[in-house]
Amino acid sequence: MWKELGAANPDPKLHGELIARYSEPHRKYHTLQHLDECLEKLDGVRALADHPAEIELALWFHDAIYNVKRRDNEKKSADWARASALAAGTPADACNRVHSLVMATRHKAVPRGTDAEILVDIDLSILGAAPERFDEFERQVREEYAWVPEFVFRRERKAILKKILARPRVFSTARFRDRYEQQARSNIERSLERLGA
Repeated sequence: MWKELGAANPDPKLHGELIARYSEPHRKYHTLQHLDECLEKLDGVRALADHPAEIELALWFHDAIYNVKRRDNEKKSADWARASALAAGTPADACNRVHSLVMATRHKAVPRGTDAEILVDIDLSILGAAPERFDEFERQVREEYAWVPEFVFRRERKAILKKILARPRVFSTARFRDRYEQQARSNIERSLERLGA
């Protein structure tokens, strides 16, 4: 990946630092399991990307900093990604694109551009997982937010899921829509039923 990015001097300690972040004990979903699932999904769509190595680096960093009580996780992760890529000798334009890709995982707007669409679809692909994995994901998310009172969690979770379900399409790319759209909608509807929607 670093070679493809044109990086001359990547930090050999960075991999261990990222693994340690994704292994933090407060994480239940945003863990190495999630990272591994994302990287595996990228393998299947790599040929569709404009800059696949940039997506790969963005995936490594997209949840690198994760504190459920803060709202600036993506910004801090994106800043770390850009700084690490710059320090490794990656061209500045690529570093800035990686920063933008990580910021796209805030899911505040419809992603723009092929690479952002692929990255966001990869991050959201858990919604279209087999029912057993989706249910595990739902439990993991609740565990990460164990400090939130049940009625508040249900209200906020329902709002998020309803917003996703109201979109014309959950996924931006044809590849992910064909494979995961129907299952994602089914999973979300089941989740809303459980939450009492």
